[in-house]
Amino acid sequence: MTLIDFLPIVPEILVLVMASVILLLTAADKCPTAGYVPSLLTLLGAAVLTVVTGGLGTDVLVRGLVVVDPMGDVLKLVTYFAAMASFVYGRAYLREFGLLRGEYFALALFAVLGMMVMISSASLLTLYLGLELLSLSLYTLVAMQRDSAQASEAAMKYFILGALASGLLLYGMSLLYGATGTLALSGIADALHGQSGNTMLLTFALVFIVAGIGFKLGVAPFHMWVPDIYQGAPTAVTLFLASAPKLAAFAIVMRILVLGLPELLHDWQQMLAVMAVASLAIGNLAAIMQTNIKRMLAYSTISHMGFLLLGVLAASIAGFAASLFYVIAYVIMTLASFGLIVHLSRKDAEADTLDAFRGLNRDHPWLAAMMAVVMLSMAGLPPFLGFYAKFFVLQALVGGGWIALAVLAVMFSLIGAFYYLRIIKLMYFDAPIEGDHRIAPVGDAVGLLSFNGLAVLGLGLLPQGLLALCVIVVQASV
Repeated sequence: MTLIDFLPIVPEILVLVMASVILLLTAADKCPTAGYVPSLLTLLGAAVLTVVTGGLGTDVLVRGLVVVDPMGDVLKLVTYFAAMASFVYGRAYLREFGLLRGEYFALALFAVLGMMVMISSASLLTLYLGLELLSLSLYTLVAMQRDSAQASEAAMKYFILGALASGLLLYGMSLLYGATGTLALSGIADALHGQSGNTMLLTFALVFIVAGIGFKLGVAPFHMWVPDIYQGAPTAVTLFLASAPKLAAFAIVMRILVLGLPELLHDWQQMLAVMAVASLAIGNLAAIMQTNIKRMLAYSTISHMGFLLLGVLAASIAGFAASLFYVIAYVIMTLASFGLIVHLSRKDAEADTLDAFRGLNRDHPWLAAMMAVVMLSMAGLPPFLGFYAKFFVLQALVGGGWIALAVLAVMFSLIGAFYYLRIIKLMYFDAPIEGDHRIAPVGDAVGLLSFNGLAVLGLGLLPQGLLALCVIVVQASV
């Protein structure tokens, strides 16, 4: 291999080098807290390199291990934005809790690297390596607040359940390799084309793979880790955990199921349908009972991932594009919601309960307005981004003949609107708790929150551009 062969993975090399440099400088006590600006510049540089090295078609490079396509480029760019936003939102929180250290940014960059590898995987080998790099980094980030018993417990739960899910996924991949004799996703698709041999082995492989993917997405019945980890992790880590990794999980679904296993379409469609309905039911019904907003948003995430699966199981260009649109919309909304929670928190009182939002409009009317926009969008009300995200998925479902699933999705969305509207009611119609003195977020966070909230409104008013982009990149990549 020559240097030109490594050109498609230059963004990954940059992130790897800078994460290692930040980690080494931190370990040597040269600049233990100087990871913030280098991390932002690293992600910005990776974004530029991704645009420069990206292509309009689909090319499998680096000896069949890496795929460069427009869908991967878009997912990477949104991943960079989500990671940068989480750094900006979390800086004040990390400083307040004594976590603004170089190892946080190094681990976050390693996690981003894992996402990039997953997004660009053309082989089961690189996909699994990226997944493990992401998972190990997240386990450590959750446990960073070492003097917190809650964070340590969350990290242990996440590690044990994550290891189990990784084992299931790896076992499914090994069965798939045994049945096809190749690790390349395109080779697997070719080997299964027209095959009528040992379908039992393929079915077993698919069950294990879908189970592993379900855990990484956080969908029912593999959702049990989501509320505990969201609540137990430091809120700045929860912000990072809840946003960018969902893009990589969506990439896994597209790479393995859609590109690697199209011959097993009817099998994985049925599995995804069951998981999607269970996620919508459990996520929306359980969220109603929560008093901790991090747990409420965790169950909300479960329901949102169920909606994302609905678009994938439609098995059409419109469905895949709708799911891509949905995951991007979800990340934008999640960044804003958790960003506000992070910046209303302080060391002696985290803003992780619903009561913390009582009377927010009286103290910070602009922030309350931004939170209201995000909650209305998550509830799926027009004219916000979340409405069109759900609408496009439902449109793809109906177009594919899944009318019953579309009706169920609408019903559960109506149920889920309750707990989002409850936040708005607390902010605007309830009085603040006596003695609860809020701190104002720092300037750059307010600016980003404003941009984030207005993006939810703006993309809702004009969704055609983002949808057209999603359709174009899916057509060029699938």
